[in-house]
Amino acid sequence: MYKPVIRPRRLRQSAAMRRQVRELNVHPNELILPAFVREGLSEPQEISSLPGIYQHTLDSIRRVVNEAAEAGVGGIMLFGVPEQRDAVGSGATDPEGILNRAIRVVAEEAGDAITVQADLCLDEFTDHGHCGVLDSRGRVDNDATLESYNEMAVAQAEAGAQILGLSGMMDGQIAAARDTLDDAGHEDTILLAYSAKYASAFYGPFREAVDSQLQGDRRTYQMDPANRREGLLEAHIDIEEGADIVMVKPAMSYLDVLADVSAAAEVPVWAYQVSGEYAMIQAAAQNGWIERERAIAESIVSIRRAGADAVLTYFATEYAQSLRW
Repeated sequence: MYKPVIRPRRLRQSAAMRRQVRELNVHPNELILPAFVREGLSEPQEISSLPGIYQHTLDSIRRVVNEAAEAGVGGIMLFGVPEQRDAVGSGATDPEGILNRAIRVVAEEAGDAITVQADLCLDEFTDHGHCGVLDSRGRVDNDATLESYNEMAVAQAEAGAQILGLSGMMDGQIAAARDTLDDAGHEDTILLAYSAKYASAFYGPFREAVDSQLQGDRRTYQMDPANRREGLLEAHIDIEEGADIVMVKPAMSYLDVLADVSAAAEVPVWAYQVSGEYAMIQAAAQNGWIERERAIAESIVSIRRAGADAVLTYFATEYAQSLRW
């Protein structure tokens, strides 16, 4: 009988041994919780396509912040859902708009316990659902949109956001925002570039979460899912323009792009486990097809293993609570 000389299984024979030789351990601080605050609600409202996730009031979001901070979660990324929208998304730049009000509430509640992050994009605030303002032919006007983004950046920084997540995929958005923030005295505000953001089918539940008014699609500014090298190019451009952190979104279907960006970037690289990725795990688990907790852990570990320094995930607080540190 052949006796193997090399036996990798020796290091797998007990839970204690497996823990000791594990190559990667996720820390709660490496998790960021996306959260929604909706104008006009009297109580939190569950999002049907995101079981367990809610649109929050300005009061209930405080509890979300405290639970996340107590679990050791590193940050919270805020999205605002307004009652009224218009063609240019004016609610996004209004200091009394729902997102800017939510930033102030969360910044007050969070203190130094958790980083306060804000989505910087017009899609939640426009009546056409696009991430920018439209020209006379109905196309997203890149350079006109940058002007709105610059106003948003200052409004969010003044409201108390420490990290601004520029998710609109407009050319030049990082350079424009950096110059505008510096001129306004917000040199310390951090810019998170959604550098490799793909035109993905996995955003579906998010559209419900923000009551999206989207007409058409976003393929003229979000990336083609078939393009790998372009993801690295976009990250390089954003870093050159002054991005402090770069992002790959979605995460699980783009682990190759994430690995490329992580290997090349000299700044932190984050990834977003998006709404559809969350919803698929939840739906499969509810049908008894997968082991829910194991699937959550495996999915987040895979994103970290591919090179993400931090992961935006709707599982952030729950998963952080399950980790032993």
